Amino acid sequence: MSAFLSSPLALRRWGWLHKWSSLVCTLFMLLLCLTGLPLVFYHEIDHALGKHIEAPRMAADLPHLPADEIVRAARGHHAHLVPLYLFREEDDPDLWVVKMDTRPDTDETKARFSVIDARNGSVLGEPRFDEGFMHLMYRLHVDLFAGLAGRLFLGFMGLLLVLSLLSGVVLYAPFMRRLDFGEVRRRRSGRLWWLDMHNMLGIVTLTWALVIGATGVINTWADVILKVWQAEQIAALKVAAPAPLASARVGQVSIQSMVNAALRSEPGMAVATIAFPGTLLSSPSHFAVFLHGDTPLTSRLLKAVLVDPASGQVMETPPRPWYVSALLLSQPLHFGDYGGLPLKVLWALLDLITVVVLWSGLVLWWRKHRAAGSPKHAPDAVADVAGGRA
Repeated sequence: MSAFLSSPLALRRWGWLHKWSSLVCTLFMLLLCLTGLPLVFYHEIDHALGKHIEAPRMAADLPHLPADEIVRAARGHHAHLVPLYLFREEDDPDLWVVKMDTRPDTDETKARFSVIDARNGSVLGEPRFDEGFMHLMYRLHVDLFAGLAGRLFLGFMGLLLVLSLLSGVVLYAPFMRRLDFGEVRRRRSGRLWWLDMHNMLGIVTLTWALVIGATGVINTWADVILKVWQAEQIAALKVAAPAPLASARVGQVSIQSMVNAALRSEPGMAVATIAFPGTLLSSPSHFAVFLHGDTPLTSRLLKAVLVDPASGQVMETPPRPWYVSALLLSQPLHFGDYGGLPLKVLWALLDLITVVVLWSGLVLWWRKHRAAGSPKHAPDAVADVAGGRA
């Protein structure tokens, strides 16, 4: 098998794949690396800019208000809107964030947020996530301001990145037969220095780049994955209850009773999010209460519990599909957002090294292309780079 992969014809084909997959995606990967760098420190930057809303100091262990009081406070702040979600603030358990819009089934692009103090129901502020430098970085990184089409396009670029990394590994093996691992030839030409730096940094960051590329591709499918999951949940509910689903007006039911029912069904877990009926994360007729554990892993693997607002009963739904688990794990892993500041710093350093790898690949290709004088007669630059030909 190794002989087949290292034959001259096979190496030429791998070189062609590496060259074009790299060239097509590199500019977009540079953009994603540069915009992703501040997003790794999203919370820290918000704190530094004074945009993070903090709970005021009060006596310790004050009881929290029922969820109904939190929603009532938010509706008092935005009387013309309806609640979509309640999010527990990760950094401050005394705060709830309420997301609201004109109706439950909107695309949520113009939703408004209110931060509510869970101890007294006071509205502490209205964070805006649709303006400023961080919003610009986020939209460029996520969808290029092009919505779902932009997400899927960047997902395709991520697939090309994975292809370029895997093909680079195949080409790296014959190259390293002539050199020590990680050797950089400083006394030869500038082009060889760029070549060795590109290969050395590329192989050092290989595993990280594969993880970031793969999780980035998964994240671009987030909306599609959630809609498929929602459809599966609704189909399962219809099978379990062939009669028409019971319904009740949201304003006539106790939201806290929905939460209590979910917590009773899953002892030892805590509430992360409450999704109202009709939203993307729930079904048209049920509240969805998302629960999490207390370990670094289980705090990210949310469990959705559907509650019938008419009866207050927890509905039996299928276990979380593997593709939803992959999405839930990929989101924090993509930004290093589960190991505190040290992991974020490591992610940032690897991000900067990847920028050097991407830029050096462009430099090597451009120098070979320019030296050839014509694209028709230009040697296969990337194949030369990976194969170690000087």
